[in-house]
Amino acid sequence: MTANPARTAEERQREIVRHARATGSVDVTALAAELGVAKETVRRDLRTLEDHGLLRRTHGGAYPVESAGFETTLAFRATSHVPEKRRIATAAAELLGDAETVFVDEGFTPQLIAETLPMDRPLTVVTASLATAGALAEAENRTVLLLGGRVRRGTLATVDHWTTKMLAGFVIDLAYIGANGVSREHGLTTPDPAVCEVKSQAIRAARRTIFAGVHTKFGAVSFCRFAEIGELEAVVTSTLLPASEAHRYSLQGPQIIRV
Repeated sequence: MTANPARTAEERQREIVRHARATGSVDVTALAAELGVAKETVRRDLRTLEDHGLLRRTHGGAYPVESAGFETTLAFRATSHVPEKRRIATAAAELLGDAETVFVDEGFTPQLIAETLPMDRPLTVVTASLATAGALAEAENRTVLLLGGRVRRGTLATVDHWTTKMLAGFVIDLAYIGANGVSREHGLTTPDPAVCEVKSQAIRAARRTIFAGVHTKFGAVSFCRFAEIGELEAVVTSTLLPASEAHRYSLQGPQIIRV
């Protein structure tokens, strides 16, 4: 970005969103210097962008909200919040119980869960994720069933009617589900209607459903709703989600596990 204090607020805000989506986050101090404006001007811009559902503010900055027009790639997700995602995956895998068939959603955290599941007994893993199927293909005690369909370029996951038709024929013991946004008002959301259909069908097919995701998912709302909070058996996230907020989610039904 090049400093240009004369640009309009709308132009400045568009530039901030572009930068956030390209890098994953923005910093107030850095933006003020790059845009040639006061920090308070940047904070005001961030408040406006948060009100419009484009960014979520953090202490000293903001990060982009995934929407119908923007979604991070699997490659990007594999580089952000990785220690937090590994802790969450370990805790989620411990909830397997006596399940013999498991659905593993697309995304990096679900992939980590699949790789962390105990290897001491046979398990059938159903997934729409090429990355997860590839990671498990040669594992002992694993039968991997990859759902067919159109492959999404950014996430390497299958969607559309072929995928949902296969899922509709299964009864699955446990579904590990991800989401782009989780809120008490709007439930679990994702930007792409085709992905929404796969997630919805997986939840319908499963006896138990567990959501696992980082703290930044909470309070965010994306385009398509596929589940209510009350449909979940458990929510696994990190201690970066405040205990008070976790309690509010628990009032809608699921066990909240913070690690």
